[in-house]
Amino acid sequence: MLLSLVVHTYSLRYWFPATIMLGTAPAYLLSWGAWRLLSTVLPASLYHKLDDRLYCIYQSMVLFFFENYTGVEIVINGDIPKNKENVIYLSNHQCTVDWIIADMLATRQSALGHVRYVLKDGLKWLPLYGWYFSQHGGIYVKRSAKFNEKAMSKKLLSQTIHGTPMYLVIFPEGTRYNPELKNVIADSQAFATKEGLAVLKHTLTPRMKATHIAIESMRGHLDAVYDITVAYEGTLDRSGQRRTAPSMPEFLCKECPRVHIHFDRVDVKEIPSEPVFFRRWLHDRFEIKDRLLTDFYESQDSDKLGRFPGEGKPSPLNLSKTLPSVMILGGLTLPLLLTENGRKLYVRTWVCGTLLGWLWVNVSP
Repeated sequence: MLLSLVVHTYSLRYWFPATIMLGTAPAYLLSWGAWRLLSTVLPASLYHKLDDRLYCIYQSMVLFFFENYTGVEIVINGDIPKNKENVIYLSNHQCTVDWIIADMLATRQSALGHVRYVLKDGLKWLPLYGWYFSQHGGIYVKRSAKFNEKAMSKKLLSQTIHGTPMYLVIFPEGTRYNPELKNVIADSQAFATKEGLAVLKHTLTPRMKATHIAIESMRGHLDAVYDITVAYEGTLDRSGQRRTAPSMPEFLCKECPRVHIHFDRVDVKEIPSEPVFFRRWLHDRFEIKDRLLTDFYESQDSDKLGRFPGEGKPSPLNLSKTLPSVMILGGLTLPLLLTENGRKLYVRTWVCGTLLGWLWVNVSP
């Protein structure tokens, strides 16, 4: 009985925030849908401004659970600019929480509403979210020969023309680094060897296409590239071997006490345009990441193990940035659930939003 209680309590740590985050999605979608219809006769720039504001409200609620609720400590090495910029965010990729880390940094720069993602094509099938991410400016890409360079460039150029604020998140590795998937790591290292590139141990060999197209399509619109390296504390086993980074459920269950983030700003003028030189530049950036992560996970020096070089500063997130969003979305959702007609509308929004999303994403060019 005691064991059952422990398991039940543990599961509630995840299901409570997950239920609220998913449960408020229909109310959010209805609000966004109403604005989308009203904005059809308005300038695109005005639509993007309020869309960004709505997105900021929803993601602030998400951050309430992933940061304030879990009590995780965020330690940042490097100075985040105080002013908002148009940027591309490049990071190593280990787990689904990496998407939330991008939000954590963006909100500290008051740029949360400007976050847009380059996502692998399969994620467009996520109910409601897959469709909405596309409407918010996200870009779905396929790998290798199926990669549609023209479609990506066209969408980014369109947003640039409209002056859309940009905080574009890209994970150049193309998939997550998982120390347990030895064959994926071996294939990545074999590719690096074949191409005459340095072999990386704690990241995968970065793919250049999406990042190169993004930078070249928006070069005149961008201020910088944010080069981010993320390490999750508590991912070493007793033998000192690196373990898989926490999943979203594990993170919400408070299994990660601290996240270390190394921040480096690169002026867009310093980044080469020529594909051959760009590939070298991108791989050099990942060599730096690999050295940082090697010291973090393997250093024999206790002063280097489990931390990034330089002074890491804890960066707590004030409740005033997140709690109001929880209250706003809760206030929009409760009236839907308290009446029979509201509940019907709630369910129909889930169903219709999902079906419409699949059609929109797959039929649109």
